[in-house]
Amino acid sequence: MPSPFPGMNPYLENPQLWPEVHHWIITFIAELLIPQLRPKYRIAIEKRVYQITDSNSVLVGIPDVTIGRYSKAIEKEPSNLAVVSTPSKPITVNIPIPEEVRESYLEVREVGTQEVVTVIELLSPKNKRAGEGRKAYNTKRQEVFGSSTHLVEIDLLRSGEPMPILDNQIKSDYRILVSRSQSRPQAELYLFNLQAQIPTFLLPLRKGDTEPLINLQGVIQDLFDRAGFDLAIDYTQEPVPSLGEADAVWANLLLQQQRLH
Repeated sequence: MPSPFPGMNPYLENPQLWPEVHHWIITFIAELLIPQLRPKYRIAIEKRVYQITDSNSVLVGIPDVTIGRYSKAIEKEPSNLAVVSTPSKPITVNIPIPEEVRESYLEVREVGTQEVVTVIELLSPKNKRAGEGRKAYNTKRQEVFGSSTHLVEIDLLRSGEPMPILDNQIKSDYRILVSRSQSRPQAELYLFNLQAQIPTFLLPLRKGDTEPLINLQGVIQDLFDRAGFDLAIDYTQEPVPSLGEADAVWANLLLQQQRLH
């Protein structure tokens, strides 16, 4: 069953589902590009690895036992022996456990030189909120901006803080940034909302080379046709994160028309 939405499917944004969605999108983009880029370029799937600790976690220490003496009121004879009193009932707490995070991204490499020509990034929820995930990605982003490598940055998540651009007043549900090294600091920004189709865009390569068109909308449909995401989604439930009032009305009507809600 295909996705019932004309553009991005908001049910794919659920944090419980997103790691799998992220994996398939990266894989399908690579499959789309490989035959178009041969033989001059190849696609490499790379991983960024870092550790995070939930800042809301608190390490709470509770003594195992308490050492005391008998009360004088019940002592029969003087005694120097220490006794173990009845421990208080423990409470359940959360402790900060380091989590290793692996985020996949694509590199377009020139076969002859092995140089990285273009990096393709798909943002994750950790990239869009304060913490090590955003810091790690932004460090890599700035390194690319300071190099001769092109960057394609795909943001298909409504929640969180978008990655910075100089005009921070621009608002949209989703966005695709195409930063060509020779055009910086200017870049191409594709903005689209839930009710619109995902725009197509050209993958930047070396000057003079034919640039393939990336049909990200087709990639999203492949998730349902090939990866079976229709079996993982319950359209009778509200998506996570939730929709705004106008989008919720539109989505409910769309799902009802297709007898999914």
